[in-house]
This record gives sequence, C-alpha cells and structure tokens, in this order.
Amino acid sequence: MSYLSRRSLLQLAGGVAALPFTSGLTGGALAATPGTLTIAYNVNVPSFDPTVGLSAVNPTIQSIYQAVFDPYIGQAPDLSFKPGLLTKWGWNEDRSKITMDVRKGATWHDGSPVTPEDVVWSLTRAADPKGGNPIQFVWSKVGNYKIEGNTITGDVLEFEPTLFKWMAFLTGYILPKAYFEKVGAEGFEKAPIGSGPYKVDAFERNAFLRLKAHPGYWGGKPAFETVVFKFITDPTSRVAEMESGGSDLTFEIPYEEFDRLKAKPGLAGQTKPVSDIAMIFITDIDPMLDRNVRLAAHHAIDKKAIVDRLLKGYGVPISTLEAPGYAAFDPSIKVAYDPQLAKSLLAKSGYSPDKPVKFTIQTTRGFKPKDFEMIQAIVGMWRKVGIDANIEIYEIAKHFELRARHALAPAAFYNWGNAIGDPSTSTGFAMFGPSPHCAWKGKDLVERIGPLWGEKDEAKRIAGYKAVDKYIAEEGEVIPLFQYVQPIIHKKGLKVVSQSNGMILPQLVTPA
Repeated sequence: MSYLSRRSLLQLAGGVAALPFTSGLTGGALAATPGTLTIAYNVNVPSFDPTVGLSAVNPTIQSIYQAVFDPYIGQAPDLSFKPGLLTKWGWNEDRSKITMDVRKGATWHDGSPVTPEDVVWSLTRAADPKGGNPIQFVWSKVGNYKIEGNTITGDVLEFEPTLFKWMAFLTGYILPKAYFEKVGAEGFEKAPIGSGPYKVDAFERNAFLRLKAHPGYWGGKPAFETVVFKFITDPTSRVAEMESGGSDLTFEIPYEEFDRLKAKPGLAGQTKPVSDIAMIFITDIDPMLDRNVRLAAHHAIDKKAIVDRLLKGYGVPISTLEAPGYAAFDPSIKVAYDPQLAKSLLAKSGYSPDKPVKFTIQTTRGFKPKDFEMIQAIVGMWRKVGIDANIEIYEIAKHFELRARHALAPAAFYNWGNAIGDPSTSTGFAMFGPSPHCAWKGKDLVERIGPLWGEKDEAKRIAGYKAVDKYIAEEGEVIPLFQYVQPIIHKKGLKVVSQSNGMILPQLVTPA
C-alpha cells in the first residue's frame, strides 16, 4: 500500500456509543470514605470502548481507560516501555515478521483468562477499516497471525516503525473476545469489562464513574479498593472540590490556584513537564492560504510572556510540534517573537492595524489551565499588528468532531498529547493531510511526510522529520506554543506518581 493510498484508510469511522447504564448514587454518597480515592477529573467519559470513535484518540481520557483496560505494552512514568499483557515483543532480523508473548495468569474482570486469542482478535478488529478504530492504518500493517502456546507471530504487511510504541498508546488496548462477541458493542457499553486493575462499578453520564479493585489483577491489587472519578469540567469547581474536601486529588487547575492550594494545611502539590504541548492548528482555508498571514500570526505571539504571566512560569516555549524529550526535538529551529516582522508581512498582503485581516479562532475554556485567557492574550497581541480575530468557545468533544470533518475555524487552539514522544505521533499525525487529526491538508506536507511513515532507517527517519519541522516553521503551517507543566493537587497523606505522559493513574496512587 503506498502512502498516498492512505486517505481511504485514515477516515475516522464510527461514532461515540451511548452509555445507558447509571447508578442511583447521590452526590452525598460520593463523599470521601476510607478505602476510597476520589479524583476531580476534567473531562467526561463519552464511550467505554477505548479502541473506536472520537474518544479513543483523546489523550485526556486515557487515565480512565488504563485503570480499566490493559494496553498491550506498559509504560513507566518516564515514558520508557515495560511489559503489559505482552511480556516480550519484537521483529525478526529483516523485519518481515513480529513475535509477541502473552502474559500467563492474567484474567478479565469476569474471572475468565486473558488468552492469545483475545490479543489476535483485538489486533484484527483494530485493523478492520470498517471497525471504527481511528489508528486503523497502524494496526492494518500486520496480519496473518499464528498462535503457538502463549506466543503469537504475525506477518509484516507494511513496515511501521512505531508499531510497538503504539501498543502502549491510543487505542492500544486488549478487549475480551468471547464477552464482546456475546454482548455486542451496545452491551459492552452498558457493562464494559477489561483486565486492568479496576472494574466498572457504577456510572452516571456527566456526573461520575465509580470503580472497584479487580482482585485477580496480574499486577497486584491497587492500594484503594474504590476509585471515584467526578467529572468536573470547570477548573474553579475542581479547586472548590479540593478546598471542601470533596475530592482527594485534582489536576489541570490555574497555576495561581495551584500555588495557593499547595500552601494550605492538609494539601500538597507537585508539577512536572509532560508530553503534552499547546498549539494552534492552522486550517488550509482563507485567509490562512496566505503565507504572510500565517507567519505574521506566529511572529506576533510572545510565548515567553504568556508562560510567565498567565502560567506563572509553568511551561516551556517551543517552535515546533516536538517538545524537549521527543525523539526529533531540534532546538535550532526557532520562530522568534517579532511584532515588527509580523507587521511587515501583513503589509505585503495589504493588511495593517487600521485595515486588519479577520478570522475566527476556536478554543476550549477551562479544559487546560488558562486556555481561554491565553487565547485572549494572543488575540490582543494579534490586534497590535493587524489581525482581528474573533474568539469562539467550544467543548473539547466539539473540537474532535470538527477536526474529523475538516471543519475547524482558520485557527483552533488544542493541546496535543504524544505519550510515546515519536515525531510520527506529533508532526506526523497532526500535519499529514490524509490523517483525520490534521487541519492543514496541503499537498506540500503529504509529499514530505508520506515517505517517512515506512522508513526503516531510524536515523534517516528522525532526520526527515526534523527537516519537515523546519519547513513547517518556515511556512507557518501550525503555531506551536509551549510544552505543558502539569499541576497536581492532592491531600497530604497521599503519594501520587507523576507520569510524563500526563496521565493520572489511580492504580499508582498510594497512602504515603
């Protein structure tokens, strides 16, 4: 399959399934109790199948998915890979076959064993172009699986250098073949089961999810018997949850509130740079088809001022979609803050502060710390050079819907998660036209990124992505802003393991 034929395979199939099962629990019943960990969480769960639909590629939901489901391959807090339900994995010498060993003794939440057949079924389902997996184009590159004991072999149909990395990332989850085939997709939404450390106990849409420890979990029983995720999308309300004692842990709150709360008796705070970056998608529609407008919009943004003033210094300004720690990060690529250059670029296209170019920029509000306020500040910076941008607020789910339909505004704020730190999962998926995660559909990047997907020479692949990043910066086809530093507030007496991928994993929270 040539890279140019990907378009038919990269369409995001399937919708978000309904979640009809609920609980009669009241808010009072969710109050903190011994043996219970309560997390004030910043997003809702739209679907319980972690392998299909729009929610499957939302990095912010993966904390919940990884509490319930096991990925093929695990990840340590520093993003290094470790055994999950697969204990060994790799290619043969000429990379024409893969081999995987399945963990013995793992069980599903109903007590039945996790088998190699479950793994093969999950991979085959993920590879089905009609199955709705948004990363289908990765999973479809391996097939013809054979099982011998607990070892699985498969043929490499098209080489994918990041195949095993994806097994620890979005949609890389193993589901129970027999149970899923018995109850179907709708039944699975009503009563999902996985093999992870927690099983679903109760759920109320837009309110909460309650989990109970899986006694047969292969990785050992977690410290807390019960975990409650309260879905609180408003950051002010999450702050109030911590001050009232209604929750034990929260994150993604304004940094000034983080500084204030961590100083309060009974509370503690921690921060860590994570693999998420803030960015502004540029859509290839008017007026962004004008290179001068794109570059002016980038040069007019004082990223350091935004980090220092709005984020209290908690952030790392960047010029490409590769953050420090990513495999293709190149510190030599810089897009300077230069408002005079921005003005001169706009003047070449007939724009000025008195005769500004106009467009809409979309943003979330409260999804990430100071997201809306940040866009307000950027719009103010733009106004000074000759850009008049109208702000439109939307929920993160709406962003995914619009992006999948290639219907975003000319500019759209987003936080991009790249838990595996590979350039294909940052620049690649964000900027390759046929990708459903891309806003800039230009042929220029299709031709530059396309050959890199199957490049077997790793040094050449990384160098190729650095060259693409340099080209994108010179053309202004996306506006990277900064690498996030994640603020976590929790009650004293808890030990929370920070993850470089930004996940808050309840199975790694323990009494101090």
